[in-house]
Amino acid sequence: LLLVNHQGEVVIGSQPVNRAAFVLHSAIHQARPDVIAAAHAHSVHGKAFSSLGIPLAPITQDACAFYGDHAVFDDFTGAVYDRSESRRFLSVLGSGKALILQNHGLLTVGSSVDEAAFWLHLLERCAQTMLLLRALVPTSDGPAYHVLSPDVAKHTREQVGEPLHGWRGFQPLWDDAIAEDPGFLD
Repeated sequence: LLLVNHQGEVVIGSQPVNRAAFVLHSAIHQARPDVIAAAHAHSVHGKAFSSLGIPLAPITQDACAFYGDHAVFDDFTGAVYDRSESRRFLSVLGSGKALILQNHGLLTVGSSVDEAAFWLHLLERCAQTMLLLRALVPTSDGPAYHVLSPDVAKHTREQVGEPLHGWRGFQPLWDDAIAEDPGFLD
C-alpha cells in the first residue's frame, strides 16, 4: 500500500507509483468525496467474467449486494494513463460501488478501505459463480437458472449491500490474514 498526494507523489511507502492506478484512483477520489478507498484487480474470474461485457444477474444473495449499484464499462482502449480517459470510467461508475471493466477486471469503491476491499472480494466471488453457472447451464435462449425479481433483488441489496455490510464482511477476512501472517504489515 502507498499513500500518495494529489500530484501522485509518495507520502508514505517506498514503492513506485503505478501511473495508471494513480490516474484512475485519484479521479475517483476527486469526483466522489464519499469514497475513502477504491480497490481494483485483474483477478482470474473477474477478467474472465468482464470479457462477457454483462452486469451481474441477481441470482444469489451475494450478487444482490450489487443490484442497481454496479455498471459495465464496455469501452476498453488500453491502460489509463491520461486524466481525460479516467473521466470516461467515472461517468459509467456514477454513484455506484462497483464497475466491471470489460476485457480488463473489476473495480470497487467504499466509504472505508475495509468496505472497498470486501466489495472487490465479493464481486470476484460473484463473477466466479456467474461463470460456473454459464458453464453448467449453457443455453442460447437466455439463462436456464432462476433470476430474482427486481423487487426481491432491491430488497436484498438493502439488506446486504450497504456500507456497514461491506465493512462487517471484511472483518473475518482481516482476521484470517492476521492469523496466517501476524507480521505481514511490518
